[in-house]
Amino acid sequence: MKQVVISGTGLYTPSHSISNDELVAAFNAYVDDFNETNKAAIEAGSVQALAQSSSAFIEKASGIKSRFVIDKAGILDPKRMTPYIAERSNDEHSIQCEMSIVAAKQALQQAGKTVDDVDMVIVACSNLQRAYPAVAVEVQTALGIQGFAYDMNVACSSATFGIQSGVNAIQAGSARCVLMLNPEICSSHLNFRDRDSHFIFGDACTAVILEDSEQAVSSVQYNILGTKLQTVFSNNIRNNAGFLNRCDESGLGKPDKLFIQNGRKVFKEVCPMVATQISEHLEELSVSSDQLSRMWLHQANLSMNQLISKRVLGRTAETHEAPVILDSYANTSSAGSIIAYHLHKEDLNSGDYGVICSFGAGYSIGSVIVQKC
Repeated sequence: MKQVVISGTGLYTPSHSISNDELVAAFNAYVDDFNETNKAAIEAGSVQALAQSSSAFIEKASGIKSRFVIDKAGILDPKRMTPYIAERSNDEHSIQCEMSIVAAKQALQQAGKTVDDVDMVIVACSNLQRAYPAVAVEVQTALGIQGFAYDMNVACSSATFGIQSGVNAIQAGSARCVLMLNPEICSSHLNFRDRDSHFIFGDACTAVILEDSEQAVSSVQYNILGTKLQTVFSNNIRNNAGFLNRCDESGLGKPDKLFIQNGRKVFKEVCPMVATQISEHLEELSVSSDQLSRMWLHQANLSMNQLISKRVLGRTAETHEAPVILDSYANTSSAGSIIAYHLHKEDLNSGDYGVICSFGAGYSIGSVIVQKC
């Protein structure tokens, strides 16, 4: 059985960042306008007044302080409150392809590889900008990679599911070196008029190079000891946007065509599932929780990560043991755990164990146990 390693990672970060204060100012301006416009109906009891948001509420609820986005002006316009991302001609690179190229080049450089070394590309993310042709094939062609490519979507768990797909391909002999990408434009499917969720998401793209350890040359490598996936159907995180929407006009523009969730149920149900999966996965590989040096967890909510890490370790995790990047990136869906890994992987010692874990809609959970070479 071939030993597969992660030999390089890359990160694309948009140039625009929105602080909680900026986001709240725009949201509250919208709320004031809505309440004034509907004043009579609110007083009559036929329309419910909207409540304002606050930076303190956002940070307490999520741990998020700011987020990077593709477009800032459109989000902060109280009359629009959605990013403006212009359509491109079919002859131009799509925006997800453009993001992927930046992250991919970083990952290739870190791995000491060229496009000639790669023969498989996976684009794994929660929201693809089109049904076809596959963004992965577009990226493959744009980079000049020979071989094959495909898109996949397992929501926030897409990266860990994509890693397992890459590992399987290398071990089966259908690929030598895999480029796995997570171009997330989460701001495009976020309802910025919803007080309970308007602060959750940010945009980013990550890249991971997977290859046989015998051909790896990078200075920082992690052996993939095992992958473990789990899915359980739930409606508590959902997005009903799709090509069937046009078949019933009554649903167009409804909140469920954007991100919706029952946050309390998600917290209550997902945290124990994730902690149990990581613990069982470690046990299957004869690794004790005491040997675990780092947990690169999905970056959705600070309280969730703190609870999960505490259950796995049996104690409160130190900051360096479960690094947080959601304070400045917010929830970037599938990219989150890979951003944490990308930014916090070099300081471990050879032989140290870690886990990359993502979880989200589905429900879906993916864990990847790694050991630094």
